[in-house]
Amino acid sequence: MSIFRLPILAFILTVTSLRAGPSPAEQKLAEAIKSPDLSVVHLWATWCSNCQAELKSGGWLKMVKNNPEVKFYFVSVWNGGDDGRAMLKKYQIADQPNVMILADPGPRTGNKINQFLGLPLSWIPTTWVFKGENLRYALNYGEVRFPVLQEFLEDSKSEWSHKGEKAFEEKR
Repeated sequence: MSIFRLPILAFILTVTSLRAGPSPAEQKLAEAIKSPDLSVVHLWATWCSNCQAELKSGGWLKMVKNNPEVKFYFVSVWNGGDDGRAMLKKYQIADQPNVMILADPGPRTGNKINQFLGLPLSWIPTTWVFKGENLRYALNYGEVRFPVLQEFLEDSKSEWSHKGEKAFEEKR
């Protein structure tokens, strides 16, 4: 192998390994959602008209304020690494004590990421509800209906059991 090929091969391997791994935002969230508390992960972008409509409606601010025990993670994706903090500040979300703002740095394959935290990501806004590391609900296509999200949060506060599964097995 020629001396010129080694640096090129090293560069290609470095770039490939950087793209393959989780972003810093994913790493931070993977640790954060391990908490036994409820977490809402909202994937959005400042340029997205549906994302803007959610903010303008005041739904997110009300949701965050009405659920102080829930940790909300606003993760800007497909946005060139911009976290959207200025827009969230405009709608009074950025300074809420139970809100963390993160940004995914951008494409790891193709022109946009197609998964986040190991889950498919094909549309924004996308909103996920976690309790512990467990995904309880996924709203993957479009604007959140806030009364529905509130119901999902209420339901997620309860402990899930498999009693129904056991009863089903006993009947068989």
